[in-house]
Amino acid sequence: MEFEIVGPLSEVETIAIGARIRDLRRLTRVYGPGRWRKVKGAAFVRILETNETFRAEVHWYEASGIGRKELKIKRRLG
Repeated sequence: MEFEIVGPLSEVETIAIGARIRDLRRLTRVYGPGRWRKVKGAAFVRILETNETFRAEVHWYEASGIGRKELKIKRRLG
């Protein structure tokens, strides 16, 4: 499902850093070495297929100098 974030992210918090990330090896291989973090936050998202907009919890990986990668919607919020 393809989506875009509409507006700012809020309630951002780190879930895991470095070796605590299960996919660290893959992330390093695909995107390069860095200080990887798994992060979650809340944002309004728009589903591109249906143009539906709602607030959702979003998870992603990020590293300094590499940016946000592999964003995914985990659940719909109220």
